[in-house]
Amino acid sequence: MTDFWNGFAAFFEYLLLPFDALRELELSNWWLANFVSWILIIITFVAFVYWMLQLKEHDDNNEDDKSISSHSYL
Repeated sequence: MTDFWNGFAAFFEYLLLPFDALRELELSNWWLANFVSWILIIITFVAFVYWMLQLKEHDDNNEDDKSISSHSYL
């Protein structure tokens, strides 16, 4: 059973090697070390803007029934 858990630990150490390299890089260049974070922030912002535009498009089409008694259980 010990070999299983050692293998499990080795797998995740191998999987996270790029982040170890970024941690070592942080001492020399802050911007380059946080490149992954900046990319994720940009992707999230673009996805948020896209989602808001889609919501506005559907809202402008008046596709939803916005009356108070739109559901039978109300």
